[in-house]
Amino acid sequence: MRAHGVSPDSTRAGLLVWLIKGSFAGRFTPHYNTPVEIVGLYWHFVDIVWIYLFPLLYLIDRHR
Repeated sequence: MRAHGVSPDSTRAGLLVWLIKGSFAGRFTPHYNTPVEIVGLYWHFVDIVWIYLFPLLYLIDRHR
């Protein structure tokens, strides 16, 4: 069960490294920051999905 966290952690690390590299390369400006917004929206989507998946997979039928 512990290995499950590797996927979200590696995704988070990869997105963060990608954004930092893009920032240092000057890709993002006050007028163009769409990739930063998309990464934020994607991560919020993952959070919302996890809010529903966690009870469904781990809490339902555990009271026996």
